[in-house]
Amino acid sequence: MSAPARPQGLGAYVAVTAAYWAFMLTDGALRMLVLLHFHTLGFSPVQLAYLFLLYEVAGMVTNLSAGWLAARFGLTSTLYAGLALQVAALIALAQLDPSWAIGVSVAFVMAVQGVSGVAKDLAKMSSKSAVKLLAPAGQGGLFRWVAVLTGSKNAVKGLGFLLGAALLALVGFTGSVITMAVMLALVLLAVVIAMPPGLPRGRKGAKFTEVFSKSANVNWLAAARVFLFGARDVWFVVGIPIYFYAVLSDGTEAGNRAAFFTIGSFMAFWIILYGAVQALAPRILDAAGRPDESLIHAARRWAWLLCAVPAALAIAALIAPGPTPLLTAALVVGLLVFGAIFAVNSALHSYLILAFTRAERVTMDVGFYYMANAGGRLQGTLLSGLTYQVGGLALMLAVSAVMVALSAVAVGRLRAEQSALRVA
Repeated sequence: MSAPARPQGLGAYVAVTAAYWAFMLTDGALRMLVLLHFHTLGFSPVQLAYLFLLYEVAGMVTNLSAGWLAARFGLTSTLYAGLALQVAALIALAQLDPSWAIGVSVAFVMAVQGVSGVAKDLAKMSSKSAVKLLAPAGQGGLFRWVAVLTGSKNAVKGLGFLLGAALLALVGFTGSVITMAVMLALVLLAVVIAMPPGLPRGRKGAKFTEVFSKSANVNWLAAARVFLFGARDVWFVVGIPIYFYAVLSDGTEAGNRAAFFTIGSFMAFWIILYGAVQALAPRILDAAGRPDESLIHAARRWAWLLCAVPAALAIAALIAPGPTPLLTAALVVGLLVFGAIFAVNSALHSYLILAFTRAERVTMDVGFYYMANAGGRLQGTLLSGLTYQVGGLALMLAVSAVMVALSAVAVGRLRAEQSALRVA
């Protein structure tokens, strides 16, 4: 019996996935480094949120233009540019001087985070678009390849959170970013040398105006993505890490170090769980061969199920007398449940955007969709610091529940586009 045929494009898919893994490892580590380092310097929750705002704004702008850039210059060019810009951002961050005034430090880190945001979304758009073009047709191939890429990426990013917290505790801020810059530069060099053929080189006639989708499904899915990721980041970016730090640290150097490891471990485990469930989503949903209409109905059900989790946690936080061990335990369990359900929602969105787009428009529609994703993270990031500082856990989690509900409403507007369209 002969061995199964090697799927066409598998080599390019593996190379793109490996590059994306390396990038997301540094992206997760950098986020944890910046958050914990500047919190220990006395930054307020709102000031911490500011550090990430330009990162998300840059992501919105980048995704809007990255689809056109990839269509014009090719996916390998945008992937290499994303990796190179991240190396430059890490090197720049190593120049941060503790003697600078707070305002100068905030402005500098915001600018560097902006470069990192451009880098992240160039790499993301390139990787996600490549899947549409490289995945085998039939028997759930597209859903499986999308799920593996996004799920493994999130698991690696989770390890990045742990790596960032560990590096900060062991070698300090500057040593951490230099280490990651060297590592990512070596990965970039290896990918440039070894990238196999399989990705399109671009077309000179691509017009920037093509980035705006005329598909109602793409536009409604983008709206759902805004609120879905806003609902996650409203607690994930600032509020929950700062709450756990207040509960875990006694203010001493040893206490801070222990808190760093614990917070980093929880955030890493949350992302890894999210990635693992996302990778298993095709099996959880029994997606092979299901028509798109069935998966749209599934997306609606899973969105409303997700809404119940932050709503229940908001009520628990409201009636609790303070940061009690019982409340903290409820948050840990509840947020892990949120992560698992969120992963299925995200996997459905990631498949549907590729199912709704055409091959000739894939970079445009994916770029537009991830611009909405970045917009959701932007509003979630800002609200994370603001709601936690103004109303604590209860307000922060209540806002998360409202945003999930809005995402569910947007998903409810999706319609099957072709009578015979099935999971590719």
